[in-house]
Amino acid sequence: MKKYISSIFMLLSLAVFSQELTVTEKLINPSKRINDGVIELEVEGGTAPYTYKWSNQATPLSSKRASDLVEGLAYDVTITDADGKSVSKSYKVPTEEITEVFNGAMTPAVSALGSVLFWDPFAAIGIYDPVIYADVKLIGAPGWSPEADDKFVLQKWLKPEGAKVKKGDAIAIVSRNDGAAETVNSSVDGSLKYLVKEGGVIYDSNNQQDVIEQGAHYLASVKYDSPEIIRHPNGDPQEKGIPFIVIWLVLGALFFTIRMGFINIKGFGHSLDLAKGKYDDPDAPGQVTHFQALATAVSGTVGLGNIAGVGVAVSLGGAGATFWMIVCGLLGMSSKFVECTLGVKYRNILPDGRVFGGPMNYLRYGLEKRNMKGFGKVLAGLFAVLAVGASFGGGNMFQANQSFEQLSGQFPALVGNGFWFGVITAVLVGVVIIGGINSIAQVTGRVVPIMASVYIVAALAVIIMNIENIGPAFSAIVDGAFSPSALKGGVVGVLIVGFQRAAFSNEAGVGSAAIAHSTAKTNHPPSEGFVALLEPFIDTVVVCTLTALVLIFTGMHEVEGMAGAQLTSDAFGSQISWFPYVLALAVFLFAFSTMISWSYYGMRAWTYLFGKSKKTEYAYKMLFLVFVVIGASVSLGAVLDFSDMMILAMSFPNIIGLYIMSGEVKTDLNKYWADLKDNKLFKKQEVK
Repeated sequence: MKKYISSIFMLLSLAVFSQELTVTEKLINPSKRINDGVIELEVEGGTAPYTYKWSNQATPLSSKRASDLVEGLAYDVTITDADGKSVSKSYKVPTEEITEVFNGAMTPAVSALGSVLFWDPFAAIGIYDPVIYADVKLIGAPGWSPEADDKFVLQKWLKPEGAKVKKGDAIAIVSRNDGAAETVNSSVDGSLKYLVKEGGVIYDSNNQQDVIEQGAHYLASVKYDSPEIIRHPNGDPQEKGIPFIVIWLVLGALFFTIRMGFINIKGFGHSLDLAKGKYDDPDAPGQVTHFQALATAVSGTVGLGNIAGVGVAVSLGGAGATFWMIVCGLLGMSSKFVECTLGVKYRNILPDGRVFGGPMNYLRYGLEKRNMKGFGKVLAGLFAVLAVGASFGGGNMFQANQSFEQLSGQFPALVGNGFWFGVITAVLVGVVIIGGINSIAQVTGRVVPIMASVYIVAALAVIIMNIENIGPAFSAIVDGAFSPSALKGGVVGVLIVGFQRAAFSNEAGVGSAAIAHSTAKTNHPPSEGFVALLEPFIDTVVVCTLTALVLIFTGMHEVEGMAGAQLTSDAFGSQISWFPYVLALAVFLFAFSTMISWSYYGMRAWTYLFGKSKKTEYAYKMLFLVFVVIGASVSLGAVLDFSDMMILAMSFPNIIGLYIMSGEVKTDLNKYWADLKDNKLFKKQEVK
């Protein structure tokens, strides 16, 4: 009897033990590159199949292998078997290189800064649900892609319109140019709606309206019985929030537009006159002309964001994001007016002619005038620290790193030679910045017009080559702006994508441009504000919009899952085969000019913190050049992301100061308008 009982007990023990989930992991660090860690799991026990809920959102629920992971960062996974039994584990791919250590350590810092910059206050207080829902599932022509050179015809419907269909049900037969017919199945449960009549053309690559129109390749939609949450591969709901930093920048721009009496529109003509040099007084205090100050500031903003960033915005938000990008660019002109007017008003000019101006000055001394000395010092100090960090990161390493990536993609001989590319770039940057703002202004005054002209002419060439698409393109932009599909996040989602791209690109409200404009030769601070408001117009309304139009006119806005810069390059390349090489060089020039401009921004912030001596300036310049080499030769991942975010963080102390001093700017503006009307301003005599 005892023998039977012990046998039964042993069998029960084995049965219970067999139900336990045993996990064996393999942690793989395959190379010296960052962000390529791999975790592979083997599970025993329980009842298959297993689901794997990873903290890494890009890893599917069905995958026991997570790849492209940050070395040194902990990843959680919960494994659940078919009976609901689960076990949770946490793993960390070991770091082997110093770059991996830096990257792993900085990733939490990026997350912390991102949680502030991209915090969604409206969702936090329950005003709306940021989770993305889909009301319908769109069914596309089988085998379609944006590059498809084919004609898709709906031969026959297999289900009546309005019918309830199940996932996998055959709903239609579609034929292609070669006569091949293919059955289309529903991918979800719901109610069927026809988008194309029987015998009608679904998509024809020779019809430019089909190429331009968003979603022209869809033949049917299936309405869910109840809205479905769109999820990441790991099962987490996708969210499209309203980032606080975008609200902060856009609301500031809207406030300044109204407060200054729509100066972005009323002052546009006078801005052009100033930039042309009609009011340049050679005896006015300062170091550079209005145009040179404008070129320096524009070179700091026109860059990779206009090429890569717009590609990302249009692929995420569709053609409609272009409309909101333009609106945000127009509003940003007012922010630039206010900050650059104050930049000149509160600048210090030393006996040797060097100018020290920008947000550090007007935040400190402008608020001191209002008996807010302590608060002003805190804001100025915070701004200076962020500006130094941003100059080394977003204004330097990020530019060097990304320009090398772009050039090496087009010129394979550069691959693996990042260090030497960095050294050569540092030498070129050094030759310019050692000479100070005058040499920076002279270089940007020549480089910016050339690079902007080449890019604009190429964009216009692509648009003219596809001029027949102008109607469908603008229809796609307007329709996409006000009635986009749920998959693009609805109107709010598209608006935010457009606003975000514009705000991040033109840096209106960030305060960086005020440093460059404070060096302009002028006796009237508002005059430089007028010149500065042209920046967001050039950067966003012209350059960003042209990039977006190239993508839309060539149909590349439908491509998903491709990097932004590559998307833009392919769009140009589809029309001008050799242009991707020119674009790669343009990217380098954009990055180069951004670096030399940001070297000046960072140096002025540095001297505010550590003193205004020539030695202090020289020390900063040497350090800046070292970071050029580091940025080009090493992929620092999260370090670059963090330092790039610091540019946006500069807007917090800056806009607070702008709000407080906006009344003062309005008073100065009214006096300037009166002086202009009464011909009291210096004006060059026209040669007859």
